[in-house]
Order: sequence, then structure tokens, then C-alpha cells
Amino acid sequence: MTTLIADWPRVRSGLESLLASNPERIPLESVQLHAPIARPGKIFAIGLNYADHIAESNMEPPKDQVWFTKAVTSVNGPGDPIEIPSEPSFVDYEVELVAVIGKGGRDIAREDAAAAVFGYCVGNDVTERMWQHRTQQWSLGKSFDTHAPFGPWITTADEVRDPHALNIRAWVGDELRQNSNTRHLVFDIWDQIAHLSHAMTLEPGDLIFTGTPGGIGAAMDPRKFLQPGEIVRSEIETLGTLTNICQLR
Repeated sequence: MTTLIADWPRVRSGLESLLASNPERIPLESVQLHAPIARPGKIFAIGLNYADHIAESNMEPPKDQVWFTKAVTSVNGPGDPIEIPSEPSFVDYEVELVAVIGKGGRDIAREDAAAAVFGYCVGNDVTERMWQHRTQQWSLGKSFDTHAPFGPWITTADEVRDPHALNIRAWVGDELRQNSNTRHLVFDIWDQIAHLSHAMTLEPGDLIFTGTPGGIGAAMDPRKFLQPGEIVRSEIETLGTLTNICQLR
């Protein structure tokens, strides 16, 4: 997939012609989808990037973008289980819009950032809160195996009229926990790409988790962390639904 993304401008027309000339289709319900990119080069995620999430976390809006990484071994696919550690754990959900880098580059200007995106996915920045808050560095608590499900597929950027006007929601079981819109991002996607690319080269297939809205389990009273057997459903308008069941590790 990373090669396809890198070659997309060259191969797109040929693939579209091939698709149009071949009427045979495989029913979606007959296949098991995998994570769209098995091993992204980089996974970066921004923290505290929706006003309602900042408020429920009892924190001040950040003056600067707050970034952390998720290990590539945390990648997980649609329909795959989210592992809950057997020791006392505080595993939480965070529905997020994921931007998939296409053209990429370094020192990308804000006005050029849209051209750097290949497409978008639904993501769940699953977090082990106890590990996250043990230190000021969040990456370990964000990087447990299976804790970065994304998909169910990549919707190419040309199919998304405005990534900053999408309804974003998450359910645990039948309970709607998160319900917002990407217009409420504090730092929008173009600001994020410009900021990250000033520090590093963004490459085809890199993932950017763009922030989660309010409604996380850690902010509820009483707190509600994920339990084995619970099903998490993350949904973003036009991008699809990501469903994962929790199971004991």
C-alpha cells in the first residue's frame, strides 16, 4: 500500500480504467479487511485538540501543538480485537480522524498541506491511562500492541469535500460516548502538517491521528474503561465505521 500511495499520481488512471473494465466484484461481507497500511513509517498523534476534550480533562488550551508517537506495532485492523492487559488496567478509547500522507515532504506550507494528504481513515487512539500518566511522556501508554486500529479503508482525499466538517462519533456497546464534528479541531489538519513537516520529512503512508473529542471514559463519573467483551464502534461521516471487540490479553 505504501508503494501504491507513493506511485498514486502515476498509476491512478490505469487502475481506474482497469476497475471500470472489470465488472466482477467481491462482496465486502465475504472478506476480512486488514489495517490499510500494515507498517506505517511513522504514526504521530496530537493531544488536547478539541475544546470539549480539553475542558473535560481540566486543562488549559495548549499554546503549542502537543505531539506523541504510537509504535508501528500498535497497528490494528477493522474487526480485529483490542487487547486488554490482564493486570489492573485503564484502557480507554479515542475516536480520531486519521490523515494518511501521500506526497509528503519537508517544510510544507499551510497552503500546500492539503496536497500532501493521500486520504483519510477512521482511527481509535486506544490508550492505557495508567501507563500514559506515569510520566510526562505519553508514548508508552499509547503504544500497546493492538492499540492503533484504523480503517476500515482509506478514502482518497478527493472524495472528502471538507475534512474539517465531518461528524465524528464513538459508541461502546449501545452507548454513544463521543459525538462531535471535526470543525472543532483546535489546530486543524493543515496546521498539523505544516508543524510536523518543519521538524521532519513526512513520507508516503505516514499516519497522523488528528485528535479526539470529548467523551472519553477517563472523564466520566464514574470512569468507564474498556472491559473484555465490549465492542467499540468508531464512526466518521463519509469515511465509514471501525468496529473492534475488546478481549483479555
